[in-house]
Amino acid sequence: MKTTLTRSALALAALLVVFTAPAHADQPHMDAAINYLEQAKAQLKEAEHNKGGWRVEAIKQIDAAIKSIQNGKSAADS
Repeated sequence: MKTTLTRSALALAALLVVFTAPAHADQPHMDAAINYLEQAKAQLKEAEHNKGGWRVEAIKQIDAAIKSIQNGKSAADS
């Protein structure tokens, strides 16, 4: 019962994403850039916290870069 409920919830979530996500033009380079930035962010989060605040600053800059890419993708769609 629990497995069936979980699978149903996942299927519903997937359908909601597919049907409610805005249509974006294919932008493989922008998508790849976001993917690489997410990977870099994950590495920084795993790094030791002895960088004098620079690790945290780099994470903030990655977040800003990801937002800029997303804004660029949205602008291309309009």
